[in-house]
Amino acid sequence: MRKSADLRKAQIVAVILDLADRIGPDRVTTGAVAAEVGVTQAAIFRHFPTKAEMWVAVADHVAGLLTAAWAEALKEANPPVERLKALVGAQLDQITAHPALPMLLFSRELNVENAALRAAFRDRLAALHGLLMQEVIAGQRDNALLKDVAAGDVAVLLTSLIQGLAIRWSLGARDFVLRDEGLRLLAVQLRLLGVRGG
Repeated sequence: MRKSADLRKAQIVAVILDLADRIGPDRVTTGAVAAEVGVTQAAIFRHFPTKAEMWVAVADHVAGLLTAAWAEALKEANPPVERLKALVGAQLDQITAHPALPMLLFSRELNVENAALRAAFRDRLAALHGLLMQEVIAGQRDNALLKDVAAGDVAVLLTSLIQGLAIRWSLGARDFVLRDEGLRLLAVQLRLLGVRGG
């Protein structure tokens, strides 16, 4: 039975993410994707006329997952410091579920060959930064966080914590639980930023 175009596209995107994790984003070719999906290369090009469009579909998929995870995290958490923890935890959960994400950030595909992919990832990073900054401002307003550190700088520190930890996790053969380690280090960082009572 033939799959609908939408189902086939979703399958192709899932395969790309899996291959990017297993062999690295820069080694993902349309031929490798076709072989993994079990179709011809021509069939891949029917769904995605160029390799660049294939990667943009991956970026759109990832953006949707991240946006939904952040919204869910914010819906369930209060006050601002708990919302910060929820956002960081949600991001780490998405990296755990899609381990190719850290590798994509440093891939040739993103940094050299595909401006649309780079823009999509930059947009998601900016969106996360904005959400974190919003909660930092609220935490400062509630006197839970020190006010003498700019909220934007705190958001950069938190995104850097996530990115650095994701790289360490990737390079270390994923030998620790990303969420647990991230929340442990986040608690340290929040104590340094003046959270009262942990």
